[in-house]
Amino acid sequence: MILPKNMKILILTFYFQPDFCAGSFRTTALVNALQSKMSKNDTLEVITTMPNRYKSRREKAETYEEIGNLTIHRIPMPDHNNGFFDQILAFWEYWKGVFQLTKNQHYDLIYATSSRLFTGFLGAKMAKNKQVPLYLDIRDILSDTIKDVVKNKWIRFFLLPIIKRIEKYTIQSATHLNLVSEGFRGSFTESNGNVTFFTNGIDEDFLGVDFAKSSHNTIPIITYAGNIGEGQGLEKIIPETAKRLEGKYIFNVIGDGGTKQKLVDKLTELKVNNVNLFPPMKRSELMEYYAKSDFIFLHLNDYQAFEKVIPSKIFEYGATQKPIIAGVNGYAREFLQTYLVDSLIFQPCNIEEFIHVVENYEPQNICREQFIHQFNRTNIMTKMAESILSLSVIKKESSLIYDEN
Repeated sequence: MILPKNMKILILTFYFQPDFCAGSFRTTALVNALQSKMSKNDTLEVITTMPNRYKSRREKAETYEEIGNLTIHRIPMPDHNNGFFDQILAFWEYWKGVFQLTKNQHYDLIYATSSRLFTGFLGAKMAKNKQVPLYLDIRDILSDTIKDVVKNKWIRFFLLPIIKRIEKYTIQSATHLNLVSEGFRGSFTESNGNVTFFTNGIDEDFLGVDFAKSSHNTIPIITYAGNIGEGQGLEKIIPETAKRLEGKYIFNVIGDGGTKQKLVDKLTELKVNNVNLFPPMKRSELMEYYAKSDFIFLHLNDYQAFEKVIPSKIFEYGATQKPIIAGVNGYAREFLQTYLVDSLIFQPCNIEEFIHVVENYEPQNICREQFIHQFNRTNIMTKMAESILSLSVIKKESSLIYDEN
């Protein structure tokens, strides 16, 4: 691959280390891969936010860091609870901060990762203004989510046309489009650039850990770890299922999010006493909980929008060698049936099916070496970094240089 000298790449990501979420883990791994492939005379600039994913867990971080050829700017965020309008205000602060930091700056390429559409939109606007290629990483489809999640029909009526226009503009602005799920394939036919499918993956923290050791629990433990939001719909499935399985199973729920209070309220209403709630925790602690569990639980709400996604937790769960109980449909179900064939799958929000798959489970030897090798995050991000670097620019007016290997 022939690259220009003194290359400068801008990375736009709302979440980055040490924030504790899927977007942060993904982008941090990608930046590490890019940094290792760029020379000391190149510049890799990350503009992100101060850790703000969970109100109950705000990691400490510097607003500015310089590590070799990497610079990191973290923009302070207003206090928020991950509500819809809270996130709009938070993003407005990010938008203003990015434009302030990049004013009069030249870049050879812009990368934007967008589970939040407006990070991608911001990348598209900047790429157009600075006349450089845009490498866009899509991890969610906002218009689909709004159709299912936003209940107020008038908000949907006025908001959806705007969101769809922004999505179309953003996608058509991308020189290269990466979709994190094959389930998104049919939703982006208007793309003008090349399309790849670099998925999420398994971080090195989970490699070589003995999760498969017997937990020896008197009562089997089912553990969920991750976001507790509208997308997961835990309040629709865990309280009633746990109530009916009292004395037979214990549930651990680890995490935080916008609908956690709904879950707490439902547990209180049903007087459930076999569900333990824990705040987000460090990965070293989380892996101990995984090791002590008999099952690992995954659930997506019964919305059509979530039939296209692959939850990032699937990869983490797959590395544990523990039986996965998954309430999913669409591409996530297809993915599990293809790569994690020992998974116990049921229809989202279907309590009867959940209980059936758990109570009829027969212990088996689980071997996922091929899955762990195929979806090693380092390998995936190395290939993605090479894909990004192939879009380097020699001059604003020049054509793009692609990898000929």
